[in-house]
Amino acid sequence: MNSGFYLPVLAGMVFFGIFILLGIAALLGKWWEKRHNGARPPLLKQYQARVYMWWTTSLILLVASWFGRGGMIALTFVASFAALREFMTQIYRHRGDHNAVATCFYILLPLQYYFVSINWFSMFTILIPVYAFLLLPIIVQLSGETAHFFDRTAKLQWGLMITVYCLSHVPALMSLPIKGFEGYHILLVLFMLVVVHTGDIIYYLWRHTGGKQGNRSVPMGAILSILVATILAMCLYWITPFNPFQAAMVGTVLSTVGFFGSNVMRQIKRSVGVRHWGKDTTRGAGNVLDRVDSLCFAAPIFFHLIRYYWT
Repeated sequence: MNSGFYLPVLAGMVFFGIFILLGIAALLGKWWEKRHNGARPPLLKQYQARVYMWWTTSLILLVASWFGRGGMIALTFVASFAALREFMTQIYRHRGDHNAVATCFYILLPLQYYFVSINWFSMFTILIPVYAFLLLPIIVQLSGETAHFFDRTAKLQWGLMITVYCLSHVPALMSLPIKGFEGYHILLVLFMLVVVHTGDIIYYLWRHTGGKQGNRSVPMGAILSILVATILAMCLYWITPFNPFQAAMVGTVLSTVGFFGSNVMRQIKRSVGVRHWGKDTTRGAGNVLDRVDSLCFAAPIFFHLIRYYWT
């Protein structure tokens, strides 16, 4: 099969479906606003902000996918930089460790994506979990400040792992040698993004519309979001190297991990008293880390599933 011909067609079909759904979502927002005689209650503002975020994300992804693997690496690099900045701004406020923070931004982040770009898998998979894990506490202790040492180093390591290491698995997917799927790797990225974010959307809508029974609504919302994402994954098997059953199983794993990842990041925000990563505005959901929190957890799992069972 000629990927030069079929890849744009398959990717175009996926993006066309995404834009159709986003168009319907935008029309629903307008209908909702009309029902309130032009007024915009807080829930409607949040909904329209998220639709705007989904449009923006989809258009950026479309442009990046046009440039192939290089475009995806560049896009994810920028996303990691922005997400790390948001994390450090909200979580890490110790001014004495600027050398350790600078190491994260200007040495470890570029190195991680450089190793991804040259397909050095063995280094890409251990740079941050091993070398950065040991290096950052050394840099922090050189500052001479011992107050809250463990807390400071743990926050640095956690932020780097989530926003750089985990997210870098997205472009790394495009380097996996999948037999019979050469040249189609962008479709794997689209598959993961659509499945994970569909689960996010379903759970978000459940929490704000149907789930009014307190803590008991959480399991129901989780089950519903995972079920819908699993069905969607099975329907999208034709853009992957999976058969329908395998696609459903992978979709279940991705949506489950994404659900728990999003909730973990939500609990972190609550623990430090913030509502959104970045600026706390109506469009707070448009901040980078708010967009990719579930993806940060799902991407490494998806990468290793593909690597161990389909390469």
